[in-house]
Amino acid sequence: MSGLMLLPVFLPILAGSGILVSSVTAKQKKAPDLTEEARNKLHLFSAAVLVVSAVLAIVLAWSGDLSLTLFYLMKDIPVFFHIDGIGRVFVTVISVVWTAICIYSFVYMKHEGGECRFFGLYLVVYGVLVALTFSGNLVTMYLFYELMTLTSMPLVLHNGSREAIMAALKYLFYSMCGAYLGLFGIFFLYRYCSSLTFTPGGTLDPVLASGHEGILLIAIFAMLLGFGVKAGMLPLHAWLPTAHPVAPSPASAALSGIIVKCGVLAIIRSVYYIVGPDFIRGTWVQTTWMVLALMTVFLGSMLAFREPVLKKRLAYSTVSQISYILFGLSALSQTAMTGALLHVVFHAFIKSTLFLVAGIVIFQTGRTKVEELRGLGKEMPKTLWCYTFASLALIGIPPASGFVSKWYLAQGALEAEIGIFSWLGPVVLLVSALLTAGYLFPVTMHGFFPGKSGAQNVWKKQEPPYRMLLPVAFLALMAVLLGVFPNPLIQYFGQIAASVL
Repeated sequence: MSGLMLLPVFLPILAGSGILVSSVTAKQKKAPDLTEEARNKLHLFSAAVLVVSAVLAIVLAWSGDLSLTLFYLMKDIPVFFHIDGIGRVFVTVISVVWTAICIYSFVYMKHEGGECRFFGLYLVVYGVLVALTFSGNLVTMYLFYELMTLTSMPLVLHNGSREAIMAALKYLFYSMCGAYLGLFGIFFLYRYCSSLTFTPGGTLDPVLASGHEGILLIAIFAMLLGFGVKAGMLPLHAWLPTAHPVAPSPASAALSGIIVKCGVLAIIRSVYYIVGPDFIRGTWVQTTWMVLALMTVFLGSMLAFREPVLKKRLAYSTVSQISYILFGLSALSQTAMTGALLHVVFHAFIKSTLFLVAGIVIFQTGRTKVEELRGLGKEMPKTLWCYTFASLALIGIPPASGFVSKWYLAQGALEAEIGIFSWLGPVVLLVSALLTAGYLFPVTMHGFFPGKSGAQNVWKKQEPPYRMLLPVAFLALMAVLLGVFPNPLIQYFGQIAASVL
């Protein structure tokens, strides 16, 4: 059974690489653009590989604590896979959302072009993400974390414009710098930990660490900053609002819904499974982490509130919302961590829905600014309802999913012994929720009730094809249903939090 863990990793990587090689070969031979028949074959092949890989990944993840050693990087550092509770959560969410975005992309990428390149890379990135979630120790995770950056960067520069190239380079520069900060921390942890294998509660050896607490705290903080880059935490968040507007909407949805969560995963692994939460509890590292997280929550919401371009507004929203998760993790409390893990799942469905809706608007109308969307609900009501349900969830209005995660985050902060942050955290979350309503609801209100100024907006396009609309509707429905029936997730995440705290 353990050997099957290689399939959901290498099957999409090999299939995607094959598509990329065939695409390059066709260009060298100056072959014409894809015919409809060739396009259908590409879509069918991509869907088949992704569905098979996703089903395998999910089934294996829930089959038990499987392990598989690939090779030894050094004598005592294996590169190996191991599936545990956190890995199950992340690989399941990644697989479901990634598949929905793929189905949506079959129609959307006709608008963008370069379909062979996109779907080839899309499959490769999925395989890398599965390997990242299956990683059994810090070194294995770091290898695939770096590979994730390198393989996902071309999705940002897909259209080849100067703006896209500069955004992709910015994404690469920020991500690599962040990863190097993480590597700096790994060097120190290797010396002072009994093992780099992920173990609930951590592996930091108190005897080895005695007398070296100062340098270890610096190393841990460097890891938080470094992996926080991918999660969009201040002060290294600027790549996110730059990359999202220029990337194709499916890539934006994947970046915002999934890729940024890998920064969260790396932080969870580092703090809760290697260092141990007790080592940083009450230190300047925890305090600074909470300050940066709350600053990001507030400033991200403010920047989103003021941003006129829809996709960039959603990008700033991601900056804010991911730091909800980081604040919950920084509180080092069982309830707050449960809320953080809930928000990981809920945000993946919510933000993917919102970005895919933005893609539908661009695909159907070519409009990108919020002010241009007045009257949208008249010709595209189904699309706008999907946006509205996802917005309600992100704001945190019950019974949608965002309410549940934010309730646990606020409750966890109030219960935790973190001084002023026990009440400051919930206050900032509440202010951010109000700002979230302020930057999301106008699209719905002006879309359904445009007023006199909306009469100038003449809508010539109607609802998108169902192959685009159905994945969006599914993701929006999940954003609501997970809030209506949250108990299984709450119990499961509570068990994970209890095991590491």
